[in-house]
Amino acid sequence: MSKPLLGRISIGAISFFYVFAGVGHFLYPESYVVQMPSYFPEPKLLVLLSGAAEVVLGLAMQFKKYRRQASYAIIIMLLVFLPVHFYWIELEGKIPGYDYVVPMGALYGRIAFQFVLMYWAFRAGRVKVNNLFSK
Repeated sequence: MSKPLLGRISIGAISFFYVFAGVGHFLYPESYVVQMPSYFPEPKLLVLLSGAAEVVLGLAMQFKKYRRQASYAIIIMLLVFLPVHFYWIELEGKIPGYDYVVPMGALYGRIAFQFVLMYWAFRAGRVKVNNLFSK
């Protein structure tokens, strides 16, 4: 596979990932609200704002002109989300609103995955192709 094709696939995938995730914040806000640390003010507003940010940044990744800035914004957004993941560990996997306990290994893996997502955003921000569907 050629580098331009891999770049287009990466851009398409990261765009889809963030738009899909962001839309989920609007369709199922309560499932996100229960995951918010209790010390965060206005959790529903934060859920909706983060969903909007994910949609906007996912779409921005499609445009070469905005891609690098969007990739940096995604990295910052993921860093801002880290307290949510640490909160889950603080609760020992007993997330409010869930009927089960999330295994601690999965919780630590989730934090590690945030850094994988940051790296993906960093790399995707350097792709020179226009977008998935352009020639």
